[in-house]
Amino acid sequence: MMAEDVRELTGRRKPKLSENVAQTLREQILGGDFRVGDKLPSETRMTQLFGVSRTVIREAVAALAADGLVVFVRDHPTRKLEAMAADAGYKISQAINVLEVRMGIEIESAGLAAQRRNPSQEARIQEAFFEFERLLQAGQPTGKADFAFHREIAAATNNPFYVEILDALGDRTIPCDRNSPWYSVEVLSYEYLTGLQMEHLRILQAISAGDSEAARAAMRAHLLAARDRYRARLSGQQENYAPAPPPAARIRSF
Repeated sequence: MMAEDVRELTGRRKPKLSENVAQTLREQILGGDFRVGDKLPSETRMTQLFGVSRTVIREAVAALAADGLVVFVRDHPTRKLEAMAADAGYKISQAINVLEVRMGIEIESAGLAAQRRNPSQEARIQEAFFEFERLLQAGQPTGKADFAFHREIAAATNNPFYVEILDALGDRTIPCDRNSPWYSVEVLSYEYLTGLQMEHLRILQAISAGDSEAARAAMRAHLLAARDRYRARLSGQQENYAPAPPPAARIRSF
């Protein structure tokens, strides 16, 4: 007997995962678990709660929106950040702009991580640090580990918005990888990356010591140093500039 025949006989079909999630949320909303004006848990949190993918969660929320139970926010700030990061282009000026945004976020996140991290979170920050070291010694790109180090610090704030904003900026903001739009040969040199790792070490040590002010200072120094390195690249481009020779005169023939 075909599956279609079974459905005809029973008059039922197995509910989709998104329908199950939507029904659970609908019951919670109508049951008063959420008050008018309350926000649903974040998409990331709901994937954890229901054990399903983001696509399933989005379908469920879309179904609730169709019922008039929730309202979509079309221009979510992090989506704007994602679009801006994706459209950053290859200009060093854009890299400096991203660094200024990161300073506004990550200096405080380092201080909060020093205050709020639990042993597991501290261990993950350290693991990301030593993964960077492993890749460095193996001569492999370190960009992913670099981003993971900063992301684990954001996670250790126990404030999900720090992680959300950093994820929106994305690991393409880390210059020490070939995938970065601001990659250059000098940012993959062993000397450059070793200096970067020492900056990471000072951040890690301050967080491990629970010294929030030292953690903020170390993160500030790290990001300012990155900004200065980009400015040095701009200065180097000016110094190496040589005007092009005038075009050869054309000889007109008659």
